Amino acid sequence: MNKAEMIDEIAQAAEISKSAAERAIDALVGAVKSSLKKGDDVTLVGFGTFYASERAARTGRNPRTGEALQIAASRAPKFRAGKALKDAIN
Repeated sequence: MNKAEMIDEIAQAAEISKSAAERAIDALVGAVKSSLKKGDDVTLVGFGTFYASERAARTGRNPRTGEALQIAASRAPKFRAGKALKDAIN
């Protein structure tokens, strides 16, 4: 399912316009991004938790030349599914 299909689905289920559904999705994504950037977790009970994990700096290797190179430390977004979501798909 892509974003357009998600907008259609939400608009129909919530009986709202497609533009309102799109604004709601954009607001949710924006809120999750800003919370993760601040270092906070976002927990949606029954759905799951979005969180940021730390990646340490490490040495990588260029596959073409075999040359070693430094990969900087970074933060990566992750998602842990909740029990209700896991039960719903099994």
